[in-house]
Amino acid sequence: MSAPGRSTVAPRPSASPTRDRLLYAARGLIEEGGYAAASVAAITGRAGLAAGTLYRHFRSKEDLFVEVFRTVCDREVEAMVQAAQAGRGSHSERLETVLSTFAERALRRPRLAWALLAEPVDPLVDAERLAYRSRYAELIAGLLSAAVAAEELPEQDEALTAAALVGACGEALVGPLSALQRPGPSTGLRIQALRTFVRRAVGAVDCAAGA
Repeated sequence: MSAPGRSTVAPRPSASPTRDRLLYAARGLIEEGGYAAASVAAITGRAGLAAGTLYRHFRSKEDLFVEVFRTVCDREVEAMVQAAQAGRGSHSERLETVLSTFAERALRRPRLAWALLAEPVDPLVDAERLAYRSRYAELIAGLLSAAVAAEELPEQDEALTAAALVGACGEALVGPLSALQRPGPSTGLRIQALRTFVRRAVGAVDCAAGA
């Protein structure tokens, strides 16, 4: 895991090393100070390039932000898929594991997670945010469907429940991720509370009580 405040994860290789340097620099600045810290001058300065170089590889700074957002969120989706595949126990337990993985990764790098989840952004980036929320919800809906089919959970509208879970978990993290948040419960206690919420929201508690 990278040290707090500085990204050490390089972008995926592309056909242009200069483009990669711009993406890497932008990600580092966003992780340290959010989108506001990632001005064109700051990005190109960190990349060791002339200011005009950015516009030879991206139509605008916002287009560069979209690419950074996609790269980071692709990794988050991959981490959740891996958690689902590696998880042990019932389908409903794997559902808890996936959502707790989402929360743990966010709380580990709060400034970057705030930029991904809640920071006011350009409409282009906000559209990507909505697209990735849909991808998260699709993964959750698949786990819900498997749990319902295995009679671990009561029948429900899996797509609606999944969207609600993704939205609720993201909203629950906004406060802890905010720089204005006062110290609160430990990460472990937050994750435990989140898992309890997920069990109750999907009906796992009611299902167990009726068994």
